[in-house]
Amino acid sequence: MANYMIAHFDQIDAVTCPCGYAQRAFVSPDNKAATLHIVEIIEDSKVHYHKKHTEIYLILEGDGFVELDGNLVPVKPFTAVLIKPGCRHRASGRMRIVNVCIPPFDAKDEWFD
Repeated sequence: MANYMIAHFDQIDAVTCPCGYAQRAFVSPDNKAATLHIVEIIEDSKVHYHKKHTEIYLILEGDGFVELDGNLVPVKPFTAVLIKPGCRHRASGRMRIVNVCIPPFDAKDEWFD
């Protein structure tokens, strides 16, 4: 097995998520490090949190707000946000972001109040 992985986002199908639509790269049982997502935030997303995941958002396009534990933080292209486990969060506005999820994304670690 190679010591690296390569993803082609033009070949990854989008799935629905609390934020809109996500393409998730490096989702593999043998990958325990991180996953990389391109997320289209199409409207106000649902407040949620993760018990295990840390997420890093990098806003590529659009603007709006990221709500973090009830605080609205304005974001624009090239804003980065690190979201620790337990932080209730959501994005508001139309944006395209890169989301790094550490450890790899697991839908069982998406929690809603």
